[in-house]
Amino acid sequence: MEITHFFEALWQLSLAMAPYILFGLLFAGILHELVPDSIVTKHLGKDNISSVVNSTVFGIPLPVCSCGVIPLATSIKKSGASKGATLSFLISTPITGVDSIMATYGIFGWIFTVYRAITSMIIAMVAGILTNIFNKEEAVAEVKKPAFSAMAPQTSTNFTINTAKKEEESCGTGTGSCCSASSDEKKSFSFVAALRYAFITLLGDIAKPLFWGLILGALITVAIPDNLAELIKDNSWLSYLIVIVIAVPMYVCATASLPIAAGLMLAGVSAGAAFVFLSAGPATNTVTIGVVKKMLGSKSLAIYLGSIIIGSILFGLGLDYIFDASAIDPTSLIHMDEKGGIISILSSIVLWGFVLWFIIKPYVEKKDACSGGSCCS
Repeated sequence: MEITHFFEALWQLSLAMAPYILFGLLFAGILHELVPDSIVTKHLGKDNISSVVNSTVFGIPLPVCSCGVIPLATSIKKSGASKGATLSFLISTPITGVDSIMATYGIFGWIFTVYRAITSMIIAMVAGILTNIFNKEEAVAEVKKPAFSAMAPQTSTNFTINTAKKEEESCGTGTGSCCSASSDEKKSFSFVAALRYAFITLLGDIAKPLFWGLILGALITVAIPDNLAELIKDNSWLSYLIVIVIAVPMYVCATASLPIAAGLMLAGVSAGAAFVFLSAGPATNTVTIGVVKKMLGSKSLAIYLGSIIIGSILFGLGLDYIFDASAIDPTSLIHMDEKGGIISILSSIVLWGFVLWFIIKPYVEKKDACSGGSCCS
């Protein structure tokens, strides 16, 4: 019986998210083709508030996860961007993206969507401004022009730290795929390239976390005991602490965090606590924490974690206050169509087809390589 409930919850989450994710991916691919290669590094070099605002606003729509943002932030920093601008970009970019904004609207409605976008901007800008104030740049004799563009269309977003290092080395020699002859060269729009980036590069990058996000969301929906939900509801402060402890070290992209948050709310957790997960989860993980410390220093790391944790909790409390004052039941806003229309059904089938293919693809390629004569370990 429980396994039936699990698959029902999983299917409902898929129906609610799939159309918006696919549309968001398509829009992200088009955006990726239209944005000039040099736009990221051109407006973020000054150590002032405007650079922080620019980096925050620019980072909001980019569909890049908390690990994929590392090479982009590294490029921005090497180009001469201030620590504050770099940190605000690191925070705003993974919290929201075009695909995540669309999926947020699909599941939670416009209140959550607008609130999530605005608060992520505020958290990112506060962190950036505090960094510029309390952790100023040391004077340098010369700022070298970056060897590669942060928005080159060939660059994949799913980087680990080692991959980012390899990209830097290859670009430094002029042989990397992310290198371009001229960063100011205007690239022509290609719809095929937009589709390739959206449904091969980008979806391939988020396939695994999206898969586990859906699984965890469904499990949370059916597996959390009723007495635990009652305990959390009676002690709202406890739910905030639990969510923060889970969200900060956990790697989860903005889109994959949505079904988990929905599962928490349906299990009885307050909307504010679920929002804390939506905000802190995508913005932090153990890998990014290490990169921030190495690239920006301990002071910036403290500001980074403090701004996200404190800001997420405060805005979570604010969201609970909004719902309490307006007498709106936040769970009533969650769109979980049990049957779904034809578009939702087809979108869900297509999305799961892509996700499962990207998950099994490495094993298929490894098997083919091993069958070619060399023994793989």
